[in-house]
Amino acid sequence: MSNSNTPVSKTPLLDACPTPDLLRKLKPEQVRQFADELRTETVDTVSVTGGHFGAGLGVIELTTALHYVFNTPDDRIIWDVGHQAYPHKILTGRRDRIRTLRTGGGLSGFTKRAESDYDPFGAAHSSTSISAGLGMAVARDLTGGNNNVIAVIGDGSMSAGMAYEAMNNAGSMESRLIVILNDNDMSIAPPVGAMSAYLARLLSSRTYQSAREALKNLAHKLPKFFEDRALRAEEYARGMVTGGTLFEELGFFYVGPIDGHNLDHLIPVLENVRDAKGGPILVHVVTQKGKGYAPAEAAADKYHAVAKFDVVTGAQVKAKSNAPTYTSVYGQSLVKEAQKDDKIVTITAAMPGGTGIDIFAKAFPERTFDVGIAEQHAVTFAAGLATEGFKPFVAIYSTFLQRGYDQVVHDVAIQHLPVRFGLDRAGLVGQDGPTHAGSFDNAYLGCLPGFVIMAAADEADLVHMVATQVALNDGPSALRYPRGEGRGVDMPEFGVPLEIGKGRIMREGSKVALLSFGARLGECLKAADELASYGLSATVADARFMKPLDMDMILKLANDHEVLVTIEEGAIGGFGTHVIQSLADHGVLDRGLKIRTMVLPDTFIDHDTPAKMYEQAGLDAKGIVTKVFEALGKDAPEKVKLA
Repeated sequence: MSNSNTPVSKTPLLDACPTPDLLRKLKPEQVRQFADELRTETVDTVSVTGGHFGAGLGVIELTTALHYVFNTPDDRIIWDVGHQAYPHKILTGRRDRIRTLRTGGGLSGFTKRAESDYDPFGAAHSSTSISAGLGMAVARDLTGGNNNVIAVIGDGSMSAGMAYEAMNNAGSMESRLIVILNDNDMSIAPPVGAMSAYLARLLSSRTYQSAREALKNLAHKLPKFFEDRALRAEEYARGMVTGGTLFEELGFFYVGPIDGHNLDHLIPVLENVRDAKGGPILVHVVTQKGKGYAPAEAAADKYHAVAKFDVVTGAQVKAKSNAPTYTSVYGQSLVKEAQKDDKIVTITAAMPGGTGIDIFAKAFPERTFDVGIAEQHAVTFAAGLATEGFKPFVAIYSTFLQRGYDQVVHDVAIQHLPVRFGLDRAGLVGQDGPTHAGSFDNAYLGCLPGFVIMAAADEADLVHMVATQVALNDGPSALRYPRGEGRGVDMPEFGVPLEIGKGRIMREGSKVALLSFGARLGECLKAADELASYGLSATVADARFMKPLDMDMILKLANDHEVLVTIEEGAIGGFGTHVIQSLADHGVLDRGLKIRTMVLPDTFIDHDTPAKMYEQAGLDAKGIVTKVFEALGKDAPEKVKLA
């Protein structure tokens, strides 16, 4: 097999092999050409769709080799996170739909069970592949099957404890599980070359493994003292050569490191691993993120995630806007506050750019802590800092903080420590779909005693809420804000702490009260304008705080209006539930108030533009108007002007 980039054939092989069963019919010397065509198709696709890019380019050869060697989909390939799965989708019968990635009704940006038999496990949050793979391997063993299970996990995902929990469990069992460690940052191994490739091929061969088993059997016949030392000598001798001692200690047979872009090295090793007997095996593959596309290789982030771009230049096409993003406002506000307070520190879990902490890190690198994909540790680490008088700001996506919930409850809330949570991506997030939506934090934090919970209605309010969190020293707090751009409002130079538990009236009316919590405030104002055109006078209020509630304002809204509607970007059990509970406690519901709560529907909403997702959820201005008419017992106008 040639590893040259020169095509062996002029016939396009990607066209001839839309599925892995046809790929496996290619001659070995044709596989290089197929991989090159797959890389070109991936570049062309993402230039049109945008999305996660660099990781996919880095696993072109690995994707090709896995489907060439293993009998997928009977053999299961589980891609951790799924950022690297676009080439996999192209290769597994979805090429004709690949340019619908991350669009309404199109392909998911991650692996998805409902989408294809080649996606045995859905992903998007990291470090789940080994656990899921072990479950599949055990299920196979219990049913007498003989298929292979392969978990592909990146080195970044190995920073999460869950991966090691799974490996520890797998290493204590005899189930045959293959783990591919995709090391794309040279973070574990030295540079690889011919010698390491030779060793990997040798160690993964049946001859070596048979010899190793024979030596083990011989060692077992020796006195216990000599048996232990013989086995350890073999293990450590191999570990000294290959660097796999950690994985060996966890019970895995280690193979590698090998060059993940050299098919001459990669395919024979995978074939040996496929045919191996016994327990779990880890294959250490070194790849280059962004491989084969010069602009990605040259970029600091290797084009991890991109907007649509020009294939020739790599220049990304980004929408122009006069409004800053909520994420950037959060980061800039923290910097201004930290200039006045040297106790402020920030913590993120491998998402500095996604949370605005990268802005803070440039100004205060020594006060910035990126703990890796380790949300549980991030929360308790922050709790420890808080006990010593520091003011930790933990910036984590709402959906990712779910992974640290036990720590939020036991290490922060019960101890009433002033840890400040910044929940980015609150609400629906668009193209990343339900796995990244911040749908549940209102509910899962709202039930915890002692929390102060606030949500920014616009980017100016976000500045003031950051200042509010700085001033909160007697317990935990959470500040939620959405993905994307603000509303374009005037920005304050500095944040001013808000009065805790106090909302604001944005517009006075008489018949209908719209009580917003969060960034749906703009839609509430639009709905009020629409209602006015039908002769319905509407008050619009911004709660600002979910906990504690502004009961003076809420009681006035309830007593002075015929209809009260709460609106939030969260699931049932959140803001609206707290309002109804409080009104019930005050006896207001006995008086015949027409109250409605508008929350995300009890379903997972697939990826689309945020506007279309909120329309589907009924949380846009049109949906609010319709809800008011329903509460009044009237038919909504057939054509709401906002439609």
